[in-house]
Amino acid sequence: MIFKKEICIIEKKSKFYGYLLECRSESEVKEALAFLKTEHKKATHICWACRLKTPFYERAVDDGEPGGTAGRPILSVLQKKNVEDVAVFVVRYFGGVKLGAGGLVRIYAKTTSELFNN
Repeated sequence: MIFKKEICIIEKKSKFYGYLLECRSESEVKEALAFLKTEHKKATHICWACRLKTPFYERAVDDGEPGGTAGRPILSVLQKKNVEDVAVFVVRYFGGVKLGAGGLVRIYAKTTSELFNN
C-alpha cells in the first residue's frame, strides 16, 4: 500500500499515526483500512474519513472513540481544505492518559491538518 504521506504525533503518551491516501473508490479505502489493520494489530483505534468526487461519497468512522471525536474532525478538515478523492486514516496507540472529548477532537484534526502541510 502506497500512502501519499505519513506522520506521527505524540500527545500525552498516546501515539497518533496519520496516513494520507489518494483514492478514487470506496474499495480502495477498504483495502487501505485492511492493510493498516494488519500493520497495526496492537493499535487501540484506526479512525478515518474519506471524500470521493465521483460518485460523491463522504464517510467518517470513530472506531470506538467517543462519538464525533475522531472521524468527524478528520472529515471536517477534508471539507475545509476542499479536497476530494482522498482518505485520511489516524491510527492511535493509547498511552494511558485520557485526552477528553475536546482533546481528541483537537488531536485528530491536528494530525489530519499536518498531513497537508509542507
